[in-house]
Amino acid sequence: MTPAGHRRLILTRHAKSAWDDPLLDDHERPLNGRGRRAALELGEWLASRGYEPDEVLCSTAQRTRETWTKIAASPLEVIPEVHYISALYHASPDILLKQLRKAKGDCVMMLAHNPGIAEFASMLPARVPSDPDFRRYPTAATLVVDFDTAEWADVKPGSASVLDFFIPSGRG
Repeated sequence: MTPAGHRRLILTRHAKSAWDDPLLDDHERPLNGRGRRAALELGEWLASRGYEPDEVLCSTAQRTRETWTKIAASPLEVIPEVHYISALYHASPDILLKQLRKAKGDCVMMLAHNPGIAEFASMLPARVPSDPDFRRYPTAATLVVDFDTAEWADVKPGSASVLDFFIPSGRG
């Protein structure tokens, strides 16, 4: 549950994708087995912590859509409004912030790609997590932050408080 007057962001890099077909367009690459397991583990972790998005902003790439589908298969109590946004595919931090500022939910999950998501994660909190993997933001890495603002449009870099940072054990 997000405190009144606050906004919560769950910032997730897609889970591990398959490279089996060299002719497949990057946008269409699916998750591999480890990625599917990691996304399920992430969904269970989110549910166990009560980090339940009421809005999801997801890249249109197959691997991000599939990551969300696996997360949503976990025992989440909230059924969020999901938006698939082509601008999130390999988006820069500026584009990610622009899309986030359009959000309407109290707790928003954003699923996107490196390197933009790692840079975005680094610029949001006043203090970044001490985890040694935070800067590289491996597949399925998830940062949970709160903003002391009533509107997403007012979110500014460096103003978030870190609640959690998680990397599934089976990310591969």
